[in-house]
Amino acid sequence: MMRRRSLPTVTGLILSCAAAGLLAQTAPPKAPPKKNPLLKLTKPWDEPAVIEAKRSEAQQRPLFQETEPLAFTLTAEFKKIEKDRDPESTNRYPATLTLVDARGREQTLHVRIGPRGHLRRMSRTCDFVPLRVEFAGNDLAGSVFEGQTTLKLGTHCRDASSSSQYVLREYSSYRLQNLVTPQSFRARLARGTYVDAVSHKTLSTHYALWLENDEDVARRMGGRTVELKRLQFKDVDPDALELMTLFNYMIGNTDYSLYALHNVKVVQDPLKTLYPVPYDFDLSGLVNPPYANVDPRLGISSVTDRLYRGPCLPADQLEKYVEQFREKRSAMLTTLDGIKEFDGSTRSTVRDYLESFFRAVAPPNGVKKSILSSCKTAPTM
Repeated sequence: MMRRRSLPTVTGLILSCAAAGLLAQTAPPKAPPKKNPLLKLTKPWDEPAVIEAKRSEAQQRPLFQETEPLAFTLTAEFKKIEKDRDPESTNRYPATLTLVDARGREQTLHVRIGPRGHLRRMSRTCDFVPLRVEFAGNDLAGSVFEGQTTLKLGTHCRDASSSSQYVLREYSSYRLQNLVTPQSFRARLARGTYVDAVSHKTLSTHYALWLENDEDVARRMGGRTVELKRLQFKDVDPDALELMTLFNYMIGNTDYSLYALHNVKVVQDPLKTLYPVPYDFDLSGLVNPPYANVDPRLGISSVTDRLYRGPCLPADQLEKYVEQFREKRSAMLTTLDGIKEFDGSTRSTVRDYLESFFRAVAPPNGVKKSILSSCKTAPTM
């Protein structure tokens, strides 16, 4: 004899189905699987004319045509952002970016921002985190941000006025690198005012820097970025490698690794040549912020101690690369003098540190004594 299903059982079944449907509607969508970075290596190349057009377009981005500080106001719920300290977090928060264009007209862009980085993202390191700004969905035509999609914004670490001077020091690092090689990131100095979206109170105003988009760097080089870890010296263009390692030696930077792709982007051109391009110089001796320290495995005690981490070339070969830096000495010092936002103490300190490099590699035996005498043969860094 067939039994009737009791009312509570049927009701429970209905409620269960309804709950399942509700969960299906409210559950956050799964993040799309990460693309295999190696697939980019098999992607067909554009025609030469298209590559040249992209190169020219990237070179002419309005943001990097001027050196005057770009004033802007960024409004967001910064209390939420400041609590997002997990380096694995990819949360984005709505914000408005307001600036005045060349014609004196106010422009407001609706953007999305999120914290980035590792060391500076830790609350014990910085009160204010570095940011990533996404411009998707904006009409940027005629704006200083025309052509931009995503940019890193280098910010002050703490609210003390001295914190802005460290931003200026890092900005000067990029300017110096641009003199050494065009295969480098461009930076635009800015003056940022940060406003809380809830209370509408101004939190602070500090110097900041906008860092060029990775892909635009690659487009200017006629190539594309690729993610290839475990690279050795022999795998990349020797000239680009030597200029990178000597530049990092000059500014006292050891916080990078070609092997681990740490603070290094790799650009591939149509001939499959790989070019390393370094960035993030805040832990260098030239910047030397209060939170800077060095990896104890490197055998130096301070970030102001220089350590050459490049290939141990014969003296005559290395001398040719160092000479390229000597030729730029006057232009480098002029560039530092042209950053009028430096205070007197910072200008003197940065200038003296740069000059100490040129004294160390001065002819006739400077390169041998300062670089080759302590150079350690290794296939990579």
